[in-house]
Amino acid sequence: MYQLLRDNIEQHVHLSDAEFSHFATSFEAKEIEKKQFLLREGEICRFEGFVTKGIFSVYHLDKNGDKQILYFAHENWWVTNIDSFTNNLPSQLFIEALEDSEVLLISKSDKESAYINLPKIEKLFRVMTQKTHVALQRRMIDSLSKTADQRYIDFIEKYPQLYQRLSNLQIAAYLGVSHEFLSKIRRKIAGQK
Repeated sequence: MYQLLRDNIEQHVHLSDAEFSHFATSFEAKEIEKKQFLLREGEICRFEGFVTKGIFSVYHLDKNGDKQILYFAHENWWVTNIDSFTNNLPSQLFIEALEDSEVLLISKSDKESAYINLPKIEKLFRVMTQKTHVALQRRMIDSLSKTADQRYIDFIEKYPQLYQRLSNLQIAAYLGVSHEFLSKIRRKIAGQK
């Protein structure tokens, strides 16, 4: 569990064994069963989480009660509601386990303490935040400029293992299309092969 966290961190900054051990004590391990929530709309997000097992869906419900999935967080991904966590505001998002999952959670106070005691951690989160901004910007551009067909193909190519673990409803909610429209896209693509 903690080795996956260390491997993820090492992609961005190098920590000595002592530094990693100190940082790792800031996290609380939590198991979340399928269909349970790590966060519900209206709650204050008091954590940033690192997924060590399973998949979480981060979504908003529109005025019709339909899910609008922002992203899926699976093994080796971080998960949070950054607005709620940073600004201490009620969440507009849900974070739900799509499989039995395990996550390492760090509180805001423990994260701030790590910034002070381990300056490399501040660099780690700065770099990760920049990468998250790039990914969100690319997703917004794709949503505005690509057809649903192309977004579906891109999703399959970018996340082949994740694609196999998700339902068509979940993928449709991520792409911003109806389940029926996704079925048409899949039939159309299958007919082209």
